[in-house]
Amino acid sequence: MNAPTTLSTAAFPLPDVALQQRSTVNHAIDWVGMNGIALPSLCCGAPAQLQLDISVNLPSPTAKGIHMSRLYQLAQTHLASVELTKGALVGLLRAVIESHSDLGSTAAKLALRTHLLLKRPALISDLEGWKFYPLTLNAQWDSNRDQAELRMQVGVDYSSTCPCSAALARQLLQEAFLAEWRHEHPTPKAIGEWLAQHGSVATPHSQRSQALVSVSLSASPNDGLLPITELIDGIETALGTPVQTAVKRVDEQAFARLNGENLMYVEDAVRRLQAALQPQFSAVNIQVIHRESLHQHDAVASINNTPAIAF
Repeated sequence: MNAPTTLSTAAFPLPDVALQQRSTVNHAIDWVGMNGIALPSLCCGAPAQLQLDISVNLPSPTAKGIHMSRLYQLAQTHLASVELTKGALVGLLRAVIESHSDLGSTAAKLALRTHLLLKRPALISDLEGWKFYPLTLNAQWDSNRDQAELRMQVGVDYSSTCPCSAALARQLLQEAFLAEWRHEHPTPKAIGEWLAQHGSVATPHSQRSQALVSVSLSASPNDGLLPITELIDGIETALGTPVQTAVKRVDEQAFARLNGENLMYVEDAVRRLQAALQPQFSAVNIQVIHRESLHQHDAVASINNTPAIAF
């Protein structure tokens, strides 16, 4: 049997439909690109797995399509296994536009999702552990204006104890105390012993909650590291009750004290964050979610200091 004939790609060049054909329906397209590109990268010096969406505009009404493979290769070149910086993001967007100059492209955008791992110490003891923080970056570059729009969003988990529930629990404790000692004059020692036994006649409800905070960042090709840890630290300090990693009993007691000192509705939480972050960051958008333990539904609040960028 004769071997199959191998055709020469020089004699029969591979077709390129995007370049060799024209669209039969003529219309410019706002955005064309790829979603869910997987990339290894570095974030604050730690390995990070990225999911990247990236697109470019297609102003030519007759162009059949963009160069998808160029988007993928440029993403690998600019982001794979390198530290995430503002300059890296802007550099990628500018390279994407330049790679599509033959199609008249003037704008590119990206959305990047990952989880940042940070090691956090316990409140009192010498323990420490890892916490993850959802991170989203949205960036857009317009070559006509030679300008970038960049927003960074982080998610921070914390504990919230309801002020109303705490007041109701204190009232029940007051009533139980008065019922026990109505006709007596207890000593401080007796009161302490009674509280040790009955101080939890009622407990306020609390829940794991989340703050989603996005800020606007100026960006140029020469800009450096993203202020991710600064934003996270600012959020956790403002709220006062970030969730913990490894704990001993002394840490758990300290956490209970922090919850008692930081009773908050969603309204309290979002206002705290606004007051703490606005001086340091620009165009701060905040959403807080208290995943209720009393109700099946959640309580939410938000403050938006700038319209969301249409990515």
